[in-house]
Amino acid sequence: MAIDIAGIQAALKDLKIDGWLLYDFHGGNPIARKVVGWREGILLTRRWWYWIPQSGEPTRLHSVIEPTHLDFIPGKKILYLSWRDMTEHLREMMSGATTVAMEYSPNCAIPYLSRVDAGTVELVRSLGKKIVSSKDLVQFFESRWTDEQVAMHHEAERKLMALKDGAYAEIGARLRRGQRTNEFEIQQWMWERFETENLTSYDAPIVAVNQNSGNPHYGPTAEQHKEIHKGDFVLIDYWAKLKQPDAVYADYTWTGFCGPHPSDRHREIFDIVIAARDAAVDYLKQRSAKKETPFGWEVDDVSRGVIDKKGYGKYFIHRTGHNIGLEVHGNGAHIDNFETQDDRQLIPRTCFSIEPGIYLPNEFGVRSEIDVYMGPDFDIHVTGVPIQKELLLVDVGE
Repeated sequence: MAIDIAGIQAALKDLKIDGWLLYDFHGGNPIARKVVGWREGILLTRRWWYWIPQSGEPTRLHSVIEPTHLDFIPGKKILYLSWRDMTEHLREMMSGATTVAMEYSPNCAIPYLSRVDAGTVELVRSLGKKIVSSKDLVQFFESRWTDEQVAMHHEAERKLMALKDGAYAEIGARLRRGQRTNEFEIQQWMWERFETENLTSYDAPIVAVNQNSGNPHYGPTAEQHKEIHKGDFVLIDYWAKLKQPDAVYADYTWTGFCGPHPSDRHREIFDIVIAARDAAVDYLKQRSAKKETPFGWEVDDVSRGVIDKKGYGKYFIHRTGHNIGLEVHGNGAHIDNFETQDDRQLIPRTCFSIEPGIYLPNEFGVRSEIDVYMGPDFDIHVTGVPIQKELLLVDVGE
């Protein structure tokens, strides 16, 4: 996607920042690459910089060894020969600027934004610049979805919901006919269908039985997995996007019980998690009605508060949700006041998960994950529908 120079410069003016300095070395700053619209097949082996001032023409600075590699980026081109050249050109192209935005987060408060190494920060500061976080710029110019991306998300959503239904039905069919099966086999059953459905993901789904569901990032392997039996509790977490340029992810989690009679304990924990999920959505809708954008940490507090009040706070061991984009864990605002305090506001045209969970050691874990897209008019759209309201009961026969 083409870089929006005019939009970035307007945002810099609103934020009272003199310019945005994008920097990368060997792919260490994927945000910079996404912002400039990086193209497949480009090999850049030396440091490069892209300076977008609040007004005027942008400038790109890169090595004479790779003189044409960044010609797809608009603006003036400067080539450096040595590190001394690079430093002097850097000084000159930012002359007159005081505050400079970079992919930096004070005290690494938001690790997703801490992409520029400490030494480079020191270099820019040595030129007399005050570095501020590019957090608001990143969210506005890297995390917002186009209408086409929204449509691709919904197509992935439909495919994933059907795959989830198919996976639980497959578990039931195997158990009804007395066939032995396990977490890994069901995971691979789903994984193979990602290919036929034109879906892609960086990893296979999570299929976790009983105690394994109490580990949020458990994943079965060919060597380590558990069998699935009648009377077992099964969590499935699955995420994917279409195999298309600029496609964005969808990410959901469901839980089910193999049989007609889950325990009271299963139902209790499930109901608390669902209440925590729905409280977050209700809060988002209330703020949306007022055209207000809450901070990510505020939504986390709402959801976490429901679980805390029920006495299970210490078993909710991760943030409530994460931004979703070209990567399943995107660079926009997260629903987090636990792992970090995400002090960014949720903005229109961004998507994020809501996925509270309770994980009981040596018993089981419940997580219910939906995606929420905030539309251009602050409207709240829940995806992954129909959302889970009751524990799914898998038909395993008598």
